[in-house]
Amino acid sequence: MQAQIQALMAGGQGGTAPREIARGAEVAKPQIFDGTTARVAGFITACKLYIRTRMREETVEGQIQWILSYVQGGTADVWKENVMEELEAGEVEYESAEDFLICLKKEFGRGEEESVKAIELRKLEQGGKTMEEFVQEFKRAARGNRYEGRPLVEEFKRGMNGGIRRKLMEAENPPTSIEQWYRRATALDRNWRESRREEERL
Repeated sequence: MQAQIQALMAGGQGGTAPREIARGAEVAKPQIFDGTTARVAGFITACKLYIRTRMREETVEGQIQWILSYVQGGTADVWKENVMEELEAGEVEYESAEDFLICLKKEFGRGEEESVKAIELRKLEQGGKTMEEFVQEFKRAARGNRYEGRPLVEEFKRGMNGGIRRKLMEAENPPTSIEQWYRRATALDRNWRESRREEERL
């Protein structure tokens, strides 16, 4: 496999892409991937497009070898060597190139996913939602996020409506853990809404 990958790489030096391996209409090939998190999504998309349009008849092994020929440099080199050893030893087998790309994404796309989740969490605001609705939405966004403990509490406080936040912070015994904030904010919001309904009926 090492020799086959080196042959695919022979068309380029110093980080340039290998030569085109099939004839026909021009299709954009992926840029060399060095393990940079910000580039993993684009690399995977380019590989999928090229394989679907130019390499449909190629074996799964051939498709994976082709993908690996574009994995060069940076943190990707060690991972690539380990994958090649596993493949050659028969320790791992992929049913399709897509399965292989999923593994690549899991290895190099963690930071990207965490960043997306962090951005999603920071965008959340209670607005006109009930606190129960906001808490559920916040919990979903917080799953798998890098925030925990005090930073998670601060993000929750930032997103909730100011009136409830001030009342809880000014309480004699303000909540400390995220679960206390969830519970007490929900109770306060529910009581406030019930009072509003009572006033409207009078």
